[in-house]
Amino acid sequence: MKRKTLGILGGGQLGRMLALAAQPLGVRVTVVDPDEHAPAQVAAEHVPLPYDDWDALDELGLSDVVTFEFENVPEDSLKRLERLRPVFPRANALRAAQDRWEEKSLFLELGISAARTLRIDTSEDAEKAFDELGPYLLKTRRLGYDGKGQIFVTDRSRAAEAHAELQGVPCVAEEKVNFQRELSVVLCRGQDGTIVSYPVVQNTHKSGILHLSLCPAPNMSPELEAKAKSLATRLAEKLDYVGVLALELFERDGELLANEFAPRVHNSGHFSIEGSVTSQFENHVRAVLGFPLGSTDPVGYSAMVNLIGDLREPAALLALPDVHLHDYGKEPRKNRKVGHVTVRAQSREELDARLAEVLAIVSAPSSASA
Repeated sequence: MKRKTLGILGGGQLGRMLALAAQPLGVRVTVVDPDEHAPAQVAAEHVPLPYDDWDALDELGLSDVVTFEFENVPEDSLKRLERLRPVFPRANALRAAQDRWEEKSLFLELGISAARTLRIDTSEDAEKAFDELGPYLLKTRRLGYDGKGQIFVTDRSRAAEAHAELQGVPCVAEEKVNFQRELSVVLCRGQDGTIVSYPVVQNTHKSGILHLSLCPAPNMSPELEAKAKSLATRLAEKLDYVGVLALELFERDGELLANEFAPRVHNSGHFSIEGSVTSQFENHVRAVLGFPLGSTDPVGYSAMVNLIGDLREPAALLALPDVHLHDYGKEPRKNRKVGHVTVRAQSREELDARLAEVLAIVSAPSSASA
């Protein structure tokens, strides 16, 4: 039997976890990433060349199927790969996710509620947006993630200055939403259109970076859960999507507003490695290669805590029952995701107690910062 091969554009921690999930399935993985220390190389053949290097792309194109692990893939590179092999998710999903204006326009087209959003091309547009929206978030249309590329405009007199701070690039102005919590839906759609969804997750951020995810989200009514999943399903079906997709939502007084979607495996789905029958990473590999999808049923209650900036000595964490450490093999750096911890339990109360112990260890000053 010929082993399946998978090419991944990007070799960061998401590529690493995809490659690790592919190994037990007998799938060989190649990643292209210019970083000589790309985390994925521990489980994949690594081509350390730029994403727009034609030779590197041609080598990646020898795989049976190609996927990507982040949104900021050069579109020309994806087009070249599509001429060589099937690429999933398809370019239309990537194109919509790369541009916040296109993304919000897609939500509108699908009848998915979102914060009021205005297109900002000039500093004058930025000032006028304040007149219409009041305080708003000014975000670059492209290349923003983990809180980067955005400024909260609290005063009209600051609008033009804020646009200049973002280099005057095309932006959007998003109405500030007073929401009770952020939720996310992670689903996987196969080549045959089959969709499996993970439980809706509740997320907490610090400094614009995901800090904590709880699965399942506490106090979710069956009606709200079904609504959230139906919005993500509507999006996946419109895009004829293949692979894992994540939709971030704000809950405001029982209403759901779409924030953004990611056409890839997602940070808020990391809990699934230990917290689900089949992880988001294995299901993505299954989907893009045309395999049957695995069960997304939860294994008890779980939480994911991001390790930002630096790691902790593993002994204290691993001494706790049902706590699992993931070290991405990245050098410590301020605001950098260097790993995560999954916490699992058989009840919400047990999870809360165990999570409190983990957070105490993670939040304690580390030797690296001393």
